[in-house]
Amino acid sequence: MAKEHVLLIEDEADIAEIVQYNLAREGFGVSVSRDGESGLREARVRKPNVVVLDLMLPGLDGLEVCRQLRAIEETRDLPIVMLTAKGEESDIVLGLGVGADDYLTKPFSPKELVARIRAVLRRSKVRGEAKNRTRLARGPLTLDSDRFEALVNEEPIELTRAEFRLLWALCLRPGRVLTRNELADAITAGEAIILDRNVDVHVSAVRRKLGAAEDLIVTVRGVGYKCRE
Repeated sequence: MAKEHVLLIEDEADIAEIVQYNLAREGFGVSVSRDGESGLREARVRKPNVVVLDLMLPGLDGLEVCRQLRAIEETRDLPIVMLTAKGEESDIVLGLGVGADDYLTKPFSPKELVARIRAVLRRSKVRGEAKNRTRLARGPLTLDSDRFEALVNEEPIELTRAEFRLLWALCLRPGRVLTRNELADAITAGEAIILDRNVDVHVSAVRRKLGAAEDLIVTVRGVGYKCRE
């Protein structure tokens, strides 16, 4: 079986060496880029399974690297773990907001980093398997996109088309934080413009209709929402 490959974008040689050693010991293939521009090129050429990304890079910083990876079709769904010394809440919110799947601050435990990488890879696999489905199940919730049908504990609930699209987008990517802009795009399917506050209104309506299953939708303060794994 081929090794899962990690692209590490990190300019500090000692940290890169520690991460590379520990990931290799856990059975991962690892390549290292020392700046944002080369990291972007490597991601497009090598197509790794996951990117571990520092924020404070020479030239193109980690936030911009993350934005560009999310904007490119072939890397749009690539799992990204940010690994950085910037640990303020505002930094974490910003990192998740531009598309990171997880965020770990320095100093860090190599074992925790490995665990988080494995977790985002599991979520990525679930998303990949679900991408071409017309039916999704998350806990007591079942969605059928062909029928625009939603069931909670096998009982139908009435959703508008916009509410169904929002719920489908969240359930398609369990554990992944979706920004309000991403959810707005999902709700309208690119057909109209929707304001952030209207996304919140739709989420509130969906939660009410989910009843006992409302805790499937988790609010990530300052960023957006995610579906509980």
